[in-house]
Amino acid sequence: MSFGFLGIQMGFALQNANASRILQIFGADVHELSWFWIIAPLMGLIVQPIVGHYSDKTWGKFGRRKPYFLVGAILASVGLILMPQADLFIAMLPALWVGAGMLMIMDASFNIAMEPFRALVGDNLRTDQRTLGFSVQTALIGFGAVIGSWLPYALTNWFEISNVSTEGAIPTNLIWSFIIGAMVLIASILVTILTTKEYSPEELDSFDNTSETEAVSEIEKSSLFDIFEDFQKMPATMRQLSWVQFFSWFGLFGMWVFATPAIAQHIYGLSHTESSSIAYQDAGDWIGILFGVYNLVSAFYAFALPYIAKKIGRKRTHSMSLIIGGFGLLSIYIMPDKNWLIVSMIGIGIAWASILAMPYAILAGSISPKKMGVYMGIFNFFIVIPQIINAIIGGPLVKYLYNDQAIFAIVMSGFSFLLAAALVYKVKDVDDLIQN
Repeated sequence: MSFGFLGIQMGFALQNANASRILQIFGADVHELSWFWIIAPLMGLIVQPIVGHYSDKTWGKFGRRKPYFLVGAILASVGLILMPQADLFIAMLPALWVGAGMLMIMDASFNIAMEPFRALVGDNLRTDQRTLGFSVQTALIGFGAVIGSWLPYALTNWFEISNVSTEGAIPTNLIWSFIIGAMVLIASILVTILTTKEYSPEELDSFDNTSETEAVSEIEKSSLFDIFEDFQKMPATMRQLSWVQFFSWFGLFGMWVFATPAIAQHIYGLSHTESSSIAYQDAGDWIGILFGVYNLVSAFYAFALPYIAKKIGRKRTHSMSLIIGGFGLLSIYIMPDKNWLIVSMIGIGIAWASILAMPYAILAGSISPKKMGVYMGIFNFFIVIPQIINAIIGGPLVKYLYNDQAIFAIVMSGFSFLLAAALVYKVKDVDDLIQN
């Protein structure tokens, strides 16, 4: 059911670990990186609620959620193939503009594919199965991200494919990594589409606990503008989780955007003006390895999450995981060399696994099956809004407040995780209350 996430996250990991490096090679300044990255959360803000709304109301011979998986995968694959080869279009537009445009296409497409996957787990699983269901999804996300993050390094060191950037061109190992990522994305999505059954609207009706009057009212709604009414009527649990999500994703975005320039400068001693140098490309490949480490940790920790949550509750599990991740981010500042950063990534991986599973497991118990898609899409607001805010202020903060020391953006991300951990305790977990 969640196998398609393996390919989605492989592509997403290639983007997260390498987009900043690609944009810098095409001419982006380090202070501008967060402005280019604003495309990603902006696409999520626009696309996911709309896809959720329409996927709730879709039913045909191809199913309810599956048509969106396929369309998203095809478009994302196009973006993956063309982004690192944006210089092919230099006769029409500057490579930087084309690269940013491909980043936009990728992000919109990832969002088209991702949102229905979240809703599918909520559709197909009982309340007592959802923590395990989202944890399995998180494990597949982790394994896909490991492959995507390590691929450029592996192609260079195992297959001797060049990672050298010459005259502003993207290294060959990155181009081939993105092409392979596109192929795996399509293949993994097809596995889900061809092997997964979806419940019919009639079967979902029988699972719903809403009253007959409420059910009729929901069925009668068909306007896209109903999203705004749904937003106003969101469950209390969702409102409480929104603040946890805000600070969790504010921190994640800061790490994704500034990890390459921060580590290249703080650990390798490189200037941001050396983004095309061999040393900078080596640093970028190592950051891909580090991102793979935290995703690998998250994949294995995801299997432990249901058991930990059963013992101490989902809220305490999530809070504890965020605290560990926060200290992992903060520790990057004091690590003596690149190898010690693996320790930092272990903590970040624990938080990442919980961020991908616990909030969704808590949320799913508080919403109607008929509204699973739209509310999973609306929930994405609290993921993308903090990223947009970080994208707007991140560059100026690095330039004017941090004195061009991007490492302090990573430190800020660590404190953001710790604040999210504290806010978890204000959340009401409906499923926990029912089971207790």
